[in-house]
Amino acid sequence: MSALTTLVRAADRIERQTPAHRDRAVDGLRALALLAVPTGHWLLGGFTLDAEGGLHNASPLSALGALAPASWVLQMLGIFFLVGGYASVLSYHRRRGSAGAWLRGRIARLGRPVLGVTAVWALAAPVLYAAGVPEATLRTGATLVIQPLWFVGVYVVVTALTPYCVRAARRLGGWAAAPLLASVAVVDFLRYGPLAGSVPSWLAVVNIAPGWLFAYQLGVSWGEGRIGRRGAWLLLAGGTLLFAALLAVFHYPASMVGVPGEARTNSHPPSLLVLALASAQSGAAMLLRGRLARLLARPALWAPVVVINLCAMTILCWHQTAMLAAAVPGSFAGPLAGLTTAPDGLGWIAARVAWMPVFALLLVGIARYARRFEEPWTRATAVRRMLAGVLAAGFAVFALGLA
Repeated sequence: MSALTTLVRAADRIERQTPAHRDRAVDGLRALALLAVPTGHWLLGGFTLDAEGGLHNASPLSALGALAPASWVLQMLGIFFLVGGYASVLSYHRRRGSAGAWLRGRIARLGRPVLGVTAVWALAAPVLYAAGVPEATLRTGATLVIQPLWFVGVYVVVTALTPYCVRAARRLGGWAAAPLLASVAVVDFLRYGPLAGSVPSWLAVVNIAPGWLFAYQLGVSWGEGRIGRRGAWLLLAGGTLLFAALLAVFHYPASMVGVPGEARTNSHPPSLLVLALASAQSGAAMLLRGRLARLLARPALWAPVVVINLCAMTILCWHQTAMLAAAVPGSFAGPLAGLTTAPDGLGWIAARVAWMPVFALLLVGIARYARRFEEPWTRATAVRRMLAGVLAAGFAVFALGLA
């Protein structure tokens, strides 16, 4: 049997097993947002080698500012939170137990893969160090591994607010997200306006909750049927105009991700530019929902979407490890174009694109084993769970530079 025949049969089997009520467009949007995470990190995250062979983080955006528009496409967390809100409200209404039990179940599904990757790295780090991997490389790797995991903590918080988001959506419809936008706008005005010199730096932290809750609330309102095509067009047009104004008139940084050496960043914590982009993306997603659903009615396109969604947390938690699985051995070979050389030109971009299929294959190999962390830990004793928690905490301390 040929590989193509095997794939076709697998796609047909997935098609037969898909419930008729499954919202393929929403799953497709989630898969697209998921794939944007490793694509963005692999393309916009580079390394440099020090004299001792240690790896250090570097970004091509430092030397190639013209690449900033690429981050507008690759920054799809707005879509992820939109779809998360949509899916959460449907799941919330289908729950059989209390709201607390529903929330605990969702937190467990998010927490198991996080504990898995951090516990594995806690065990692997001393082994790698004993094998001759420089401490600088291990600290760089730890930073990269823990970097995407902030998202899980934020997502848990907004998920816990689902009951309140539902109430707000029923009262205000799509406008329930407007106060969140206004809150971020006020904080940005204080941070960057005429009073910036007298505003404490910690004020920026206030933007974290409303900044990421914005798209989630839009998703809840969408799931409640309170945003139609007119509202979607308003989100698309309003978000696009606000985005353009913030760039052209108010001189927000063009990059949606942090750039080493820059004083301002849009994503940590989210600025008003992030919400403008999320608004435009959300409106576009709502308008394209029907077309995407028809497209995904094809088994060959639907099957990859199902696989990606089934491995969502594995992709999020392990994609940086896949890149490091190539970069760490490569660092012993010296400078390798696109892998361990400074990201300082278009030649590096071309070389990095050539490396990305290698990262993808490594991620597929890792996922074959790491996927088990997404499943319920029914065989894990209390002692093993406690040990995983201790190892994860130790790794976090190391990754955050506290030890």
